This record gives sequence, C-alpha cells and structure tokens, in this order.
Amino acid sequence: MDLSWAVGGTAVAVLFVLVVVLGLVLWSVRTHKDPDFKIECDVGIESLMPSLAGITLGTAVGGNSVEILENGKFWDVLVERIGMAKKSIHYETFLWKEGKLGKRMAKAFAERAREGVKVRIMLDANGSGGIGKSEVATMEKAGVDVHFFHRKTIRNIGVLNDRTHRKMLIIDGKEAFVGGHCVVDEWQGDAEDHKHYGDVSVRVRGPIVHSVQGAFSENWAGSTGELFAGPDVFPPLKPAGELEMHLIYAKPENSAPAVKILHHSAICLAKKRIWIQNPYFIPEPDAIDAMGEAVKRGVDIRVLMPSTSGSDNPMVQHAGHRNFEKLMRAGVKLFEYPHTLLHQKVMTVDGIYSVVGSCNFDDRSFETNDEVTVGILDADTAAKLDAIFEKYVPRATEIDVEKWARRSIFHKIKDYAAYSINELL
Repeated sequence: MDLSWAVGGTAVAVLFVLVVVLGLVLWSVRTHKDPDFKIECDVGIESLMPSLAGITLGTAVGGNSVEILENGKFWDVLVERIGMAKKSIHYETFLWKEGKLGKRMAKAFAERAREGVKVRIMLDANGSGGIGKSEVATMEKAGVDVHFFHRKTIRNIGVLNDRTHRKMLIIDGKEAFVGGHCVVDEWQGDAEDHKHYGDVSVRVRGPIVHSVQGAFSENWAGSTGELFAGPDVFPPLKPAGELEMHLIYAKPENSAPAVKILHHSAICLAKKRIWIQNPYFIPEPDAIDAMGEAVKRGVDIRVLMPSTSGSDNPMVQHAGHRNFEKLMRAGVKLFEYPHTLLHQKVMTVDGIYSVVGSCNFDDRSFETNDEVTVGILDADTAAKLDAIFEKYVPRATEIDVEKWARRSIFHKIKDYAAYSINELL
C-alpha cells in the first residue's frame, strides 16, 4: 500500500470533516426559531402598542409627530433640513449611485461639515458600490466621516451576505427620517414614468428620535468602533405631538429579527384589514396560511406591488408569483402596477396602526438584512397611507385567480426557478 496515498487520503477526510463541522457551527450560530402564527389576544391593535414594542425589543413612546413624504419631494425636504443642522448629521443608506442626486446630497453634507457640523455617513458596501468617487471625495475633503458597511475583506467573510438595508437620517438628534428612498436619480420626480420611481418616507419628531439615533449607533459602533454621546446627538426631547410610536430594528441572536416578528404579529392581530404596499412581496408558506386564516375571520387583505414590467428586479417579482395562486385562493387581493417601480414599504392595520420603513416583505429583509421600520398608532396617518394605495390602484391590475392559474408554462418555470433562490435575490 502506498503510504503517501493513505496519508493524503486521511488529510482530505480530516479536512472534509472540519469543513462540515465548521459549517454546522456557523449554521447553529445563525439559525433561529421562527415565530408561530398564533397569538391569543382578544383586544384590538389600537390597545397593543406596548405589546408590539415589547415583542420587537423596543419601547412605545408618546409625544411624537409625523410627516409623510412622497416621491421626489422627499429630497427637497431632506436637503433643506440638512442645511439647517447645527450640531450633528447621521445618515445610513443601502443604495447610493453616482448621479445628479448623489452630487446634490454630497454637496449638502459637505457644506454642513465645513461649517463645523459633525457628519457621519454609513453606506452599505454592496448597495453603494456605484457611488461616484468624486462624491465621496467631496464629502471626505470637507470632513465628513464616510464608512462602508461590510466591505469585501477577509475579516468580513462570514457576514458578506449581511447588508444594511436601512435608510435613515438624524439631524441634531432632534428629528429623523425613515423610509425607502435611495440616493439614485430614478428616485426623483413623481412616479410619472418608468424612469421615476414612487416611494414613501416619514419625518418624525419627538422622543422617538432617540430610538432612531440608537439604531444608527448600532451599526456605526459596530463598523467604526466609535461611540457618541452628549446633547449634540442625544439632546433632551420635549413632546412634538401626540402620537405614540415605536421603532423596529433589532436582530437578536437565536431569535427572529424584530421586523419579521412585527409583520407576522400584525397578520395574527388584525381584525378588519391589512393593506400592504411593498415592491418585493414574497411571503413564506406559513405566512400565506396565516393570511388565509385572517381572511376567514373577516380581514380584508390587499397587496399593491410592481409587476415584472414595473420592477427594477423582475426576478424578485417572479419569485413572488410562485405563491400568488395560493394567496388568491385564500382570499388575498393582489394588485400589480406596471408603469414604474413602487418602492414604498408600508403596511396599515385596521385603519389605526401603520408601519413605514426599509423592510421588504421577503426572507432577505426578514432574515438577513439590517432594517428599520417605525410603527405609528394614528388613524389619520393610516388614512393618508391608505390614500396612497388608492391613488395607484386605478392604474394597477387586480390579478384574476382563474386567469393566473392558466399562465404559460414558461412563466411558471421562471416563477419556480426564481423562488428557489429568493433569499439571495
């Protein structure tokens, strides 16, 4: 027997075992128990803010105000408020591409930094890989601290699939913006055509801003090692309104991320209706079953999303298509918008509770990404968000289940193929 062959074979076997063990260790560290779609609770969601905040590892706080900002008008308000900053500006986003909007934002941040305002910017290294070098240079030359989340380095090899998908801005620790808007030229305009997207973000003031600042601090400290404190970033906050809110962003070890728990809980707790606006709608099978149970108890569930022709990523929409028939047979009403990307991530429940933020209704957002969403208890806010839904629906197509069941075999193959890799899309 060739001894060198035996030694080599043993080494290969040992290496294989080590790889398998390492894989199991990584899997066991990152896996978590998904929440069941069963909540025993007889009261309405209007009485459940402490519960919703508690199970998502947050705190419900009162004394807040909210302003809903749609489409390109968002940037006018954002740039104006950046220009008013006195002490600090903190910005975190997933997607920033070189263009007119990128230059506008870089200029706004740079101007404040030159005036002595402390500006910290966290960009996802993957999503913002297309940012212009001149835009980064403009900011850094002015003194802006620009950092990229999870760059492709050896030290990050275990977390390269983990991205910050959050979009938030905090000014002087006194006001915050949370939503879906990205620093890309297509986010300008008013969703009038396929080159101008639709989106929704909110401006909040009051004690809730401390929670948003804390969410920014989480990734900033984790990526840079810097902690910040003091009245320039966490000033005493007086009531700015009468609304009760809570922030959802935590990703605890061995438990489902808070954004997933929130969306799942809403399905279980709704008594009248759930209206969802989301660009990437790929619910899990157990979520579909829970929606069916909600419909049986009288809940009106509607979903507005882009069609493949309106989406910026048609494969994601095809992945969602895989379970459309089951959803519709369960009583869920589905509307596809073909004219442009509707990127808003909005859900209203029973006409009284709303969530707005960065979270898609899919496994990538629910399981992997860092997300941020604000929950708002207010009938007027819910009505305004539902009005946005109703604004787009007349130009959308409500899918007919019988026609859908007869779609082409080629369409079905694409749907099943895309669904098989939906967590990577």
